[in-house]
Amino acid sequence: MPDAGGVAKALVKQLEGRGVTTLVVAGAPAADELTATLDGWLAEGPVHGVYWLPALDQAGPVDALDDAAWTEALRLRVKLLYATMRHLVRADASPFLVSATRLGGMHGYDDAGAVDPLGGAVVGFTKAYAREQSEALAKAVDLEPSRKTARLAELLIAETLTDPGAVEVGHRDGRRWTVSLVELPADDGRPGLVLGPDSVVVVTGAAGSITSAITADLAAHSGGTFHLLDLTPEPDPADPDLALFATDKEALKREIFARLKEAGERATPAAVERELARFERLDAALAAIEAVRAAGGTARYHSVNLIDAEAVASVVSSVRAEHGRIDVIVHAAGLEISRFLQDKEPREYDLVFDVKANGWHNLLRAAADLPVGAVVAFSSIAGRFGNGGQTDYSAANDLLCKLVSNLRTTRPDTRGIAIDWTAWGGIGMATRGSIPKMMELAGIDMLPPDAGIATVRRELTAGGTRGEVVVAGRLGILLQDRAPAGGLDPSAVDLAGAGPMAQRLTSWSPIGGVTVEADLDPARQPFLADHRIDGTPVLPGVMGVEAFAEAARLAAPGWHVVGVDDVDFLAPFKLFRDEPRTVTVRAVVRPEGDGLVAECRLEGSRLLAGQDAPQVTTHFTGRVRLAAEAPTPAPGAAPGRAEAATAGPEAIYAVYFHGPAYQVLGEVWRAGDGPVGRQAAALPPNHEPDAPLTTAPRQLELCFQTAGMWELGRSGRMALPTHLDRVEVLGPPPDGRDLFAVVTPHEAEGGSTFDADVVDGEGTVFLRMRGYRTVELPAGPAGELLEPLAAAMG
Repeated sequence: MPDAGGVAKALVKQLEGRGVTTLVVAGAPAADELTATLDGWLAEGPVHGVYWLPALDQAGPVDALDDAAWTEALRLRVKLLYATMRHLVRADASPFLVSATRLGGMHGYDDAGAVDPLGGAVVGFTKAYAREQSEALAKAVDLEPSRKTARLAELLIAETLTDPGAVEVGHRDGRRWTVSLVELPADDGRPGLVLGPDSVVVVTGAAGSITSAITADLAAHSGGTFHLLDLTPEPDPADPDLALFATDKEALKREIFARLKEAGERATPAAVERELARFERLDAALAAIEAVRAAGGTARYHSVNLIDAEAVASVVSSVRAEHGRIDVIVHAAGLEISRFLQDKEPREYDLVFDVKANGWHNLLRAAADLPVGAVVAFSSIAGRFGNGGQTDYSAANDLLCKLVSNLRTTRPDTRGIAIDWTAWGGIGMATRGSIPKMMELAGIDMLPPDAGIATVRRELTAGGTRGEVVVAGRLGILLQDRAPAGGLDPSAVDLAGAGPMAQRLTSWSPIGGVTVEADLDPARQPFLADHRIDGTPVLPGVMGVEAFAEAARLAAPGWHVVGVDDVDFLAPFKLFRDEPRTVTVRAVVRPEGDGLVAECRLEGSRLLAGQDAPQVTTHFTGRVRLAAEAPTPAPGAAPGRAEAATAGPEAIYAVYFHGPAYQVLGEVWRAGDGPVGRQAAALPPNHEPDAPLTTAPRQLELCFQTAGMWELGRSGRMALPTHLDRVEVLGPPPDGRDLFAVVTPHEAEGGSTFDADVVDGEGTVFLRMRGYRTVELPAGPAGELLEPLAAAMG
């Protein structure tokens, strides 16, 4: 299915040059015309793959699309895609699907947001197709705005031939991206929205049980005026059937059964359940209304079909007249009918897709002239990951996510939040039938209502969240790789010079990022043999920092490590009985400003006695910052001279447990308000083979130990690293230079923190450490061992 910009023409030329027979759809046919064309082609032989390119064409600003233009744009992009793939899928084989979009090259997950958000519907469909037809290659390839055609056609062919593990792929600035997850707090340090008695909130899908509970939570914490929109008629509090539903559902079932029989209708269980579902929505609508009023707020109920643009515009007109603004829109309307492609009728597809998609467009277009503080769109994990039987639901949900992303540019004053809900437990549609059991078998946690209900309020008020948020527990099969080792061949990566902490690249996963392993043996590695606690080798924290940097460099070839931030030393990595042990580091890279950030964690696995499965422990976590240009040493202050006594290695290592390779302190003294440590000369090797490292671990260790001398000498406190705000590696010092750690203590509630610079005698800075904290060991050294340290530290 071609675009209008020439990529399809270039693609056809290149495919035919490879001997491929190409079948090109002409124009924008009706669905029945298209399927007739497909039948003609299928009569001559099977179709092995589909390139779907209409989303490469710009639809124009969403707010400028009238109903007809919006409907046609989505028909061309996703409705015809549904019709095509439904017609081509066979029981014995399914064609590959490579779709292309112009979201901007990063699927809208950048600061600018989605360029042409209607492509989100195509991405959502493609992800669901990948789940439903798991043996077929399926990719949504996002491209940046460009007039190039031949190069983009080359990329589409390359994506067809390689890496079957990634479904969402983006190309921008010569780099290739995919989409993953990172866990972040809702409180991101930015100001949140303030909800109060004057707040104006518009809620769609207000008669859903989940939406009703969320509305009640928002009302309880604000008051305000709530405009509640739903197709369900406004409930009558005096309706005796509604009262019976609230008190005795079984009695109402019997009553409905009797009425159907009296009316001469078939009183089947399905008919009874349909009628009961109507009362369930009426009950939820009434609960929302009563909750708003109980909180001292005002409830305005609007029975409206969201697909009816004029009716929605009339509701928004009344809001405009009463308030002149909207503080929050919660777009929760939607329904789900799960059927595989072959069984999904066009009427059902349109119904599921249009409520979410057209409902959003009608509401936001009607409010185009109104100030809107925030929009919260309800998506789902089906939109984020795709799900079999939900090509319509996934397409609509991912479209909403990309429309929210697009607000960053088109309505920068409106905060856009899309929430990918997992299935709820105890409330809502997913609690019925076999769904809870299916979720359990898939390893997916259902969301407890007490955890989910407050989510919308938290995302609005706790911070400045913009973008897409997954709200879930375990995600089970959704986070499993589609292909071995993630889809790329780890053996093709050159590990020469990678360092001792990155001996093997085991996978390069779209979800888990890069995974590297190293076999650690105290008999071989000095950094283990000479770093022991109570005789047991322990991985130095500084080598954990090095492991993060080595993994990040493999994940981002050609980039330079400029710092490691937010390092938490959670649990010591011990090598019991001096036995070798494997360490695993995982790094997920994401863009940040002009650079990259790798979210890292260091894990160890042990099979304990009496257990069937290994115990996996996360020992360290941290973030590696990378830049296109290498850092350089910076000017600084020369180390201060000793004000009193100095302590040498005999005194230092009578207290510290380190062996020769980690006896990095040659001397320590006090200068002003903090200590200075001189690095020992002629240190033995740190590791084998003796190759260059990325983060100068023993310079960082020099900072750690110098800070440790301050704590021992001032308070007798023996401690281990627990946290590091930041370390910056500015470049290697010239050979033969004396190096000094100039440490600045900061007294704070809960203990001291330390900053430090590693400098030469002239003050040139080669490494910076900021925000170093420690945790005290339960048993400190004997008092007489501390006397020379106390004298040196003043």
